Amino acid sequence: MSVVLGIETSCDETAAAVVDQDLHVHSSVIESSIDQHRAFGGVVPELAGRAHVATIGPVVRRALLEAGLDPHAPAIDAIAVTSGPGLIGSLLVGLSAAKGYALAWGVPFVGINHLEGHLFAPLLEQSDLEWPLLTLLVSGGHTMIVLQKGPGEHEVLGETIDDAAGEAYDKVARWLGLGYPGGPEIDHLAQSGDPSALRLPVSMTGTDLDFSFSGLKTAVVRATEKHTEVEVGDVAASFQAAVAEQVLRKLRTALERHEVRGIALAGGVAANSALRKGVSDLASEFGVICHLPSMAMCTDNAAMIAAAGLHRFRTSGASDLTLAARPNWQLSEVS
Repeated sequence: MSVVLGIETSCDETAAAVVDQDLHVHSSVIESSIDQHRAFGGVVPELAGRAHVATIGPVVRRALLEAGLDPHAPAIDAIAVTSGPGLIGSLLVGLSAAKGYALAWGVPFVGINHLEGHLFAPLLEQSDLEWPLLTLLVSGGHTMIVLQKGPGEHEVLGETIDDAAGEAYDKVARWLGLGYPGGPEIDHLAQSGDPSALRLPVSMTGTDLDFSFSGLKTAVVRATEKHTEVEVGDVAASFQAAVAEQVLRKLRTALERHEVRGIALAGGVAANSALRKGVSDLASEFGVICHLPSMAMCTDNAAMIAAAGLHRFRTSGASDLTLAARPNWQLSEVS
């Protein structure tokens, strides 16, 4: 049985996991440095990189031990590691560690696109997915609609032309004086707020499937400066409703154009209650299966990288030790 060690260090989470060829997760360890970044309202690349250096060894060791493997000479067949996109300093820590382990243990390694990793996350919770699948991938740095014809066969139908949804959440939260990360804070406040309190624009209302959230962020600033009497919870609800309307409108258009068997939600913002309900409602309306990830699979993790690594190792083989980090590696460039 093939067993892969996955390593993920694209942003502020240091993660390692052991996954077998049947996509059974034997261990999944995540160490976040988010507490170091809260005071700055966002991830500080230098701090994230230093945290990865300090934690990568212990995290990998723990993942191997929890999987019942010898941390000095584990019985694994390959190592999968995120090589992009992400913060260059963070990526280099994970990539360097993977190369070192590969040389020390005499096993091959394969560089994985972080976004493709998110596309493999649903397979870890339901290995018998029915294809084709339409996936809404929403995270701190990316918002896109992806058509998947099968594992590793994907086409990007639309993506953000400026800020991603997660970035907009963080920036609006910072403007409102809320904590970081902004997504959970705004989502919590929106539960008891009035989504009609502010009239906010919905961008990109045409027929294309690209997204734009930068203008919405600016509109929130202008609206709150003009209507200072509006409660923070109502602002949060109005903002979240505008984000959800744009995203779900695009997803509806994609469903009308493409015949699929299911809809999946992936990425950090997949934990958002408005998007989870909206995607579930669309699935019911179109009569397709809805795949909502568990909260553990919404966050960045190494199990999804290992799953993608299993596929890529079978189809494309190992990566060369000269492989470089690619901080701007686009999903559309993955073949």
